[in-house]
Amino acid sequence: MSRPPRRPINRLLIANRGEIATRIISTACELSVETYAIYISGDASHAVRATHAIKVPSAATFMDVDALIKIAKTHNIDAVHPGYGFLSESAEFAKRMWEEAEVMVVGPGWGILAGTGDKLKARLLAEECNVPVSLALETSTSSIEDVQRFGAQVGYPIMVKAVDGGGGRGIRLVRDEASLVSAVKRAIEESPSKQVFAEKAAINGFRHVEVQIIGDGCGNVTHLWERECSIQRRYQKVVELAPSIVQDRKLIARVIKDALKMAQHSQYFSLGTFEFLVNPTTKEYYFLEVNPRLQVEHTITESILITDIVKVQLLLAQGAGLSNCGLPNHARKAEALPPAYSIQLRITSENVQSNWSLSIGKIGSFQFPAGNGIRVDTHLINGHPSVVSADFDSLLAKLIITASSWPEVTRKAQRALDDTKISGVKTNLDILRGIVAHPDFLHGTCDTQWLEANHQELLQLGQRISTSRPSSLGDEIVGPLTSPAIASSNMLFRKGDAWSIILTSPDAQKSKIQAPPTHHLELTRVLRNDFPHLLAAEILITSPNLPSNSQPQTTPYTIELTSTSASASAATSHHRRANPADPSHIGVPFPGKLVEVLVDEGDMVREGDVICVVQQMKMELEVRTPRSGRVTWVTEAEDGEEVNEGTLAAIVAGEKESRL
Repeated sequence: MSRPPRRPINRLLIANRGEIATRIISTACELSVETYAIYISGDASHAVRATHAIKVPSAATFMDVDALIKIAKTHNIDAVHPGYGFLSESAEFAKRMWEEAEVMVVGPGWGILAGTGDKLKARLLAEECNVPVSLALETSTSSIEDVQRFGAQVGYPIMVKAVDGGGGRGIRLVRDEASLVSAVKRAIEESPSKQVFAEKAAINGFRHVEVQIIGDGCGNVTHLWERECSIQRRYQKVVELAPSIVQDRKLIARVIKDALKMAQHSQYFSLGTFEFLVNPTTKEYYFLEVNPRLQVEHTITESILITDIVKVQLLLAQGAGLSNCGLPNHARKAEALPPAYSIQLRITSENVQSNWSLSIGKIGSFQFPAGNGIRVDTHLINGHPSVVSADFDSLLAKLIITASSWPEVTRKAQRALDDTKISGVKTNLDILRGIVAHPDFLHGTCDTQWLEANHQELLQLGQRISTSRPSSLGDEIVGPLTSPAIASSNMLFRKGDAWSIILTSPDAQKSKIQAPPTHHLELTRVLRNDFPHLLAAEILITSPNLPSNSQPQTTPYTIELTSTSASASAATSHHRRANPADPSHIGVPFPGKLVEVLVDEGDMVREGDVICVVQQMKMELEVRTPRSGRVTWVTEAEDGEEVNEGTLAAIVAGEKESRL
C-alpha cells in the first residue's frame, strides 16, 4: 500500500496559510466540502472564509506533525491538504496521517513522495527512462570533502542541492573551490535531512521549463502543457509564464514527452510538476527534479486552460478518473501552442535594495488591479490586520495576467502593476515593473541567470516607472490604517526591567477599607518584541505579603501579550542598532531569526569572514565583515531570537585600531 484508498472528502483540514490556504478553501467550498483552517495571532486573514478556524499556539504548529494529527483526530477530519511547502512533499507526514488518524493527505501518496521528493531518487527515475541528466554525485552526503572531490573531478561551476529542499532552500551555486565550504555548510543546514548532493551546473543560456502532469495512479497520465520559470533569484521563482516562450516547439515537445514517460513509468497519481533545464541554442536539456504537489505557479496553467486543477486534485483523491475530474476535453498536442498566454507576478514583502531582505511590519493598506484577464490570489482582506514576520514566507499576493498573445499579455501586466499599491512594508513592485518593461522580457530571451545579472538595471528601470506615475485621487484615498504616532512606536524592553503592579476593583475603590496588595513583575528574558502588536517574554511574578501568605512567593511564567486592536503595529527590536557611519559596526542588513554567532570578543577576523548567520523564511544568510581586525563586542541576542534590519551584530576594530 503506497497511498490511502480513494474515498469522499467531507472535512478538509488546510495545513497551510496565506494565499494558498484561501485558494484551496474556495475550491473546497464549491465542492461542498467543510473546511478547517489553522491560524496564529496576527496572521488569521486566510482563515476567514473557512467553515471553521482553529487557533494554534505558534507558527511551529504548521510544521508539527504530532500537533496536526491531534487536530485531525479532535475534529474528525478525513483529509488534509498541505498546499505546497515541506509537508506537501513529506512521505512521513502522508503515511503517519493515514496510519495514526486514518486521514488522507491530498496528493500522490507516500510511495510516490518517497520516490520523487528525494532529488537523487528522481534522477534515478529519469535515468531508467533514458531522460538526460547532468553529471552528479550518485549518493547523498553531509561531507564537505565529498563535494570537494566531485568539484575537482567535473570542474566548476557545480550546484550543491539538499536532497529534500524546496522553494530555493538548500541550493547553492559554487563557482570555485574557494567558496565551496561555506556554500555546502549552508545547504546542509537548510536541508531537513542534512543531506546534499552535487551536480555539474547548467547555467549559461539555460531556461527553466516545467511540465504540469496529472495521473490516475494506474499508468494513465496527461499533461497541461508547460510553464517557464527562468526569471528567478536564489533559485526562488519571481515571474512565471505559460506556455514557455522558447520558440522551438519541437524541443519543448521532447521535454513534455520525457515528462510523460517518467510519469507513466512511475504510475504517477495526482498532480506533479516535472522540471527541466533547456538550452534553446544548443538544444540540450536536462531533467532537474519532480515536485510531487501543487505548485505556486499552478494559476497560470489554470488560466490558459480555463480549468481548476485544485478541483482536479480533490476529485482524483475521491475516486474520479482522468475523464471525469474536470480536465479540459480538447486535445493537447505538445508541439502546438495552448489558446492563451499567462504571466504570474509574485508580490513579496522584500526590500530589493537591501539584498532582497524580508521586510517585516504591518500591512497598512493595499490596492490590487481589476479588469479583463486579471486574477489576484491573496490572503489580504481589508479590515483584517496582517503582519509580516520572519515566521512565514514573504509572499503577499500573486497577480495572474492572461491574454491571447504574448505582446498583449505583457502590456496588460505593465498596466496591472501600475494599478497595484501596498503600504506598511517594502515590496518588490519596483523590480517587477522593471522586469515586465525590459526589452529582454518582451523579446523572450531571459535565462536563469538574467535577473541576478541585470538586477541593478532592472531595479533602476522599475523605480523610474514607479516615480513617473502621476499622483491621483486614489493615492490620497488609499492611506495607512494606523496613525503615524502608533506606527512609529519604539518601546524598548530589556532583561531586568521590573514593575510594581496594583490591581484595584471598583468595589475596593469605593470601600477604601485597605490599600490593595502590590505584585512585582520582572523581565528575565525578552523572547520577541513587536510591541504594541506582540510582546513575548519570560517573567518572574512575586506575590504580595498577605496574612494568608507569610512569605512572598516568586513564580516564573512565560507571558505573551497580543494586540486585539487593528491600530497596533510592530515596533523595532530591543537590541542595539548599528551606526552606519561607524566602519567598526557590523550590522545585520536584513531582519530574521539569529541562527548562530560565529565570533567571540577578542577574535581576529579577516575581511569577508562570517560574523553570524540569520534565517529568513528557512533560508540561511551569512553576515560578513567588510574589514579585518579584532572583535571588541558581540551581540547579546540569543540563537533563535528575532533580530531586525540594522541590529548591531559585532564591533570589529580595524587592525591599526586594535593595536593601539
